[in-house]
Amino acid sequence: MKNIFGLALKGIAMSFAFAAMTIDSYAQTDMDALMMAKNNFCTGLMYGNSSWKNYWEGTLKRDNLNLGTVSSNMIGIMGNYGVSDNLNLLFSVPYISNKASAGTLIERQGIQDLTLTVKWMPIETTIGKADFALYALGSYSTPLTNYVKDYLPLSIGLGSNTAMVRLMADYQLGNFFTTASAAFFSRSNVTIDRTAYYTTRMHYTNQVEMPTMNNFNFRTGYRSGKGYAEAIVDIMQTNGGFDMTRNNMPFLSNQMNASRVGFGFKYNFGKVEGLSAVGNAMYTIAGRNMGQATSISAGMFYILDFSKSSNNQNESDENK
Repeated sequence: MKNIFGLALKGIAMSFAFAAMTIDSYAQTDMDALMMAKNNFCTGLMYGNSSWKNYWEGTLKRDNLNLGTVSSNMIGIMGNYGVSDNLNLLFSVPYISNKASAGTLIERQGIQDLTLTVKWMPIETTIGKADFALYALGSYSTPLTNYVKDYLPLSIGLGSNTAMVRLMADYQLGNFFTTASAAFFSRSNVTIDRTAYYTTRMHYTNQVEMPTMNNFNFRTGYRSGKGYAEAIVDIMQTNGGFDMTRNNMPFLSNQMNASRVGFGFKYNFGKVEGLSAVGNAMYTIAGRNMGQATSISAGMFYILDFSKSSNNQNESDENK
């Protein structure tokens, strides 16, 4: 559990569910077991692409000639500041672009949601020859623009204010590690641009009640000072909602479940201190009201060490 750096892009997977823009930026997310050192600030850009042709209409897997292939692109800026060695503050803002290769749906693009996350490591200890750490996280995301929500699968987000809590445990023996976490998401009502809609019954309102969600994440791999390589299993579950009806468009409060597998990596460039490259690839193996997406992402990040600036200033003051 070295104090390397951690970044968050949690909001994508949850607020972009049906379009399967599940970039999550596994390179460094709120689901890793890395912390930013005190007075260090890491920032950088991520690029992600996700696409799908087949999808689950409820539990029925199918394609749709009126959609063709739905593709999503994301460019995100992220940052993480170390308040202390065991307390980090993180943010992320993505720009999303979605389109379908067939049919008449118009491409949608724009700035999505701001996500703010607090990451706390209350326990870090040694068990035998292994290192063990426990983490607690809380985050809040909110739309930054008035994008159209009721336009799935091309909406750039679901437009809900989302609060998340996550518990995570990490076990590292030598250079081999295992990290497991579980999260709960609570989502506010969403206001749409029509005064009535149908789910399993008619609703004469423009307010859509959003079901809560759970996320379970498991990863294992090799970690050292040069970076890491990891295998990932990620499960997203919606607590409630309803299934899409035959040949109909998805809706914001659908039940959206997805099980995904993939791998991620991080590489620290030794010749340039603080510079690193990150990336991941994920594939949806099972779902409900979700696209069977293949997603990739990559990014570059740089750490600014403000503690060095402070120490240099103190030394200069002492020499005066």
